[in-house]
Amino acid sequence: MNHLFQTLIVILSFAFCQVSNAQKQDTNAKAIQKYLFESGKYLHSDRPELSLQNAKKALSLAIKSNDEASIAKAYNFIGLNFVEIYDYDKAIDYYNKALIHAENTNNDTIKSWLYNNLGNVYSYNKDDDETGIKYYLQSLEFAKKVDIIEFAYNKLNLVNTYFEDKKFEEGKIHLNEVRPHIDSLKNEHEAQFFYYSLSGDYEEYKGNLAIAEHNLLKALSICQAKHKNFNPLHEIGMNESLSSFYYRRKQFDKAYKYLLATDSLRKLDYENQRNEKVKGLIKQIENEEVTKDLIRMEADKRVQDQRLLNSKILIILIGVIFLTTLIILYSQLKLNKIRRKSNEELKEANEKLKIAKEKAEEASIVKSQFVSTISHELRTPLYGVIGITDIIEVEHQELENSPHLKALKFSANYLLSLVNDILKVYKFEENKVVLENNLFNLEDKLETIKDSLDNIALKYNNDILIKVDKSIPEYIIGDSIRLSQIILNLVSNSLKFTHDGKVTISADLEKTVHEAVYIKFKVKDTGAGIPKEYQDKVFDKFVQIDRKEDDYQGTGLGLTIVKKLIELFKGDIQLESEINKGTTVTFTIPFESGENKVNEFVNNIEVDLSLPKTYKILIVEDNKINQIVTKKLLENHKFQCEIADDGFYALELLEKYQFDAILMDINMPKINGFETTKLIRNKGYTIPIIAVTAFEKEEVQERAKLSGIDDIIAKPFDTRKLFQMIRFHINLKEKEQV
Repeated sequence: MNHLFQTLIVILSFAFCQVSNAQKQDTNAKAIQKYLFESGKYLHSDRPELSLQNAKKALSLAIKSNDEASIAKAYNFIGLNFVEIYDYDKAIDYYNKALIHAENTNNDTIKSWLYNNLGNVYSYNKDDDETGIKYYLQSLEFAKKVDIIEFAYNKLNLVNTYFEDKKFEEGKIHLNEVRPHIDSLKNEHEAQFFYYSLSGDYEEYKGNLAIAEHNLLKALSICQAKHKNFNPLHEIGMNESLSSFYYRRKQFDKAYKYLLATDSLRKLDYENQRNEKVKGLIKQIENEEVTKDLIRMEADKRVQDQRLLNSKILIILIGVIFLTTLIILYSQLKLNKIRRKSNEELKEANEKLKIAKEKAEEASIVKSQFVSTISHELRTPLYGVIGITDIIEVEHQELENSPHLKALKFSANYLLSLVNDILKVYKFEENKVVLENNLFNLEDKLETIKDSLDNIALKYNNDILIKVDKSIPEYIIGDSIRLSQIILNLVSNSLKFTHDGKVTISADLEKTVHEAVYIKFKVKDTGAGIPKEYQDKVFDKFVQIDRKEDDYQGTGLGLTIVKKLIELFKGDIQLESEINKGTTVTFTIPFESGENKVNEFVNNIEVDLSLPKTYKILIVEDNKINQIVTKKLLENHKFQCEIADDGFYALELLEKYQFDAILMDINMPKINGFETTKLIRNKGYTIPIIAVTAFEKEEVQERAKLSGIDDIIAKPFDTRKLFQMIRFHINLKEKEQV
C-alpha cells in the first residue's frame, strides 16, 4: 500500500511538472513575441536602442526555450541593427547565424526575410550586385509561398539592384509582376514608395519625362506623409533624386529647391546621435552572448565534431600548418623584394606619365588659344566679304537674280558656317552646337548648292543631277545652313574623285510621323570608289584616303563634320562603295513640315527695314574695311553714321553730337570696347550700345554686361538682325524716358 502510494505521488509530481513546464513555455513564447514585436517597432524610430534591447531579451528567452524560429528572428533583428550602424560584415554574420536556425524550421517567412536582408546588404551596402541578386532570387522562392506582401518587397529589391546596374529592361520584367498588386498594398507604404520611385527611374531611362516626374513626386509624397515605422532616410534620398532629375533636365530652379530640401532634412538626421548608443548596446550583447545557452549549445556541437578527430590527425594538421607558415614567410620575403623593385619602377613610370600629362595639358591650352585667335582673325575678313556682297546686292539690283552673285553670297555664308564648325569640331562631344530652325524650299536649296559647285564640276568634266521627290512638302522647317554643309561636303568630295562622270543628289520622302517628315538623301557618284579596308575610317577626324589622285589635299575634317551634323539632326548615315564603280552615301534626317507655317514664318522673317525716322549711329571701329562695310550697310537703309577710330575719339564725338545708338567694336588699340563703354556710362550717357565683334558671343557676354553694353552681335551678322536690334534698343530707351 505504501509502495503504491509512493508510485502515485511520483506520477502526480511528474504530471504537475509537465503542466508547469508547458505553462512556462507558453509564457516564454508570449514574452518572446512581445520582445520581437517591440524590437521591430523601434528599429527605425528615434529610440533605436530599444530595438536592440528587446532583440537581446527575445534571444535570451528563445535560447532557453530552444525556439529555433524565434532565435532566427532575434538574430535577424540584431543583424538589421548592425546595418543601421554601417557594420555590414557583422550584419552578414548574424543573418547567417539566423539562417542556421531557420533551416531547422518550416517557417518560409523568416527564410524569405533573411535571404532578402542578405541581398540588401550585398546589393546596397557591399556593392556586390551579383551576390545580392543571387540572395534575392533565393528569397523569392520562399516569399511566393508566404503572401503577396513578402513577394512584392523581394521583387522590388531585385528590381532596384538591376536598375543600379543599368539593366533596366531586366528589372522592368520583375517590376511588371508587382504592378497588378500595388493597389492592394496601400497600407505597405515602403512597398508603395519603392514601386513609384523605381517606376520613375525606368520612365526617365525610356525618355517619358512627364510620367517619370509624376512617379518620383508620388514617391516623395509617400515619404512626406510620415507613416509609422517608415524609414525617414527615404525622404532625404527622394529629395536628392528629384534634384538630380531636374538638374539633368536643366530645370535648375526646381533642382535647387529639392537640393535645399535634402540639406535641410540631413540636418535633422539623428543618425550620429544614436550610433554611439547602438554600438554600446551591440558590444554589450556580444559580451553577454558568450555566456548564453546558445553559445554553449554551439560549442557542444563543435566539441562533438572535434571528438571525431584523433590526435594523429591533429598532429599532422599542426605539422602542415607549421610547414605552410614557413613557406608563406619565405614567399612573403621574396614577394616584398619583388614589390620594392616594382614600386621603384612604378614610381619612375608615374614621373614620366606626370611629365607627359603636363605636356599634353600645355598642348591643349596652346590649341585652345590658337582656335580662339584663328576664330577672330578669320571672322574679321569674312565680315568684309559678306558685307560687301550685301552692299552689291542692294546697290546693283539688276544683279538680284544673278546666279554668280547668289553663288558668291551662298559660298560666303557657307564659308563662315564652315569656319565656325571647324573651330567647334571639338565641341560636338559636349553637345554645344545647336541647330536653328528656318523655313526653306528644299529644291531651291539644292539648286543653289549645285550652282555653287558648278566650277568644280566643270574642272573634272562632271555633271550634277538633282532629283527631288514631289511628295516632299514645298516648304520644310529645319537648319538649312547645316544641311547645306552636309551636302556640300559630300558632293564636293564626290566631284573631286570623279572624272568624266556624274554626281546625283536625290531626296525622297521616307515616312511622315505627325508633323515630322523623314527625308532620305543620297549622294551618288561614278568615281574611283573607296577600298573596303578604309570605308570604316572615312568619318574619323583628319583621315584622308588615297584614291590614287595626286592633286587633292584637304583637312580631313569634312566627313567628320558631316557625321557629327547628321547625328545632331538625330539622323543616321551609311556608305557603300566599290572600286572604280563609285560611292553612294545615304542619310536620313527628320524635318518639320512647313506647309501650315509659311505665313507665320513670312510674317516673322520679312521685316520692313524702313524706319519712321532717320537714326544717327556712331560706329566705333578701327578696321578700315569694316568701317566702310558697316557704314555703307547702314546708309543704304537710311541711317546717318559717324565713325570713330578709337574709344577716345568716340567720347569727343559724343560731346559734340547727339546719337541714337552706338555700334562698339571690342578689340581696338589704345582702349578696348569694354573700357570705352565704362567711360561713356560714367559720364552719364544712357544711349544704347551694341557690341559688334568677331569674338563668339559666349566669350565676351559676361564682360560686356559688366561694362554696360546693352547687346552683342557677332561679325559677320545678318543685317536684318542688326537693324532689328538697333530699333528695339532705341525704342526701349524712348519708352523708359517717357
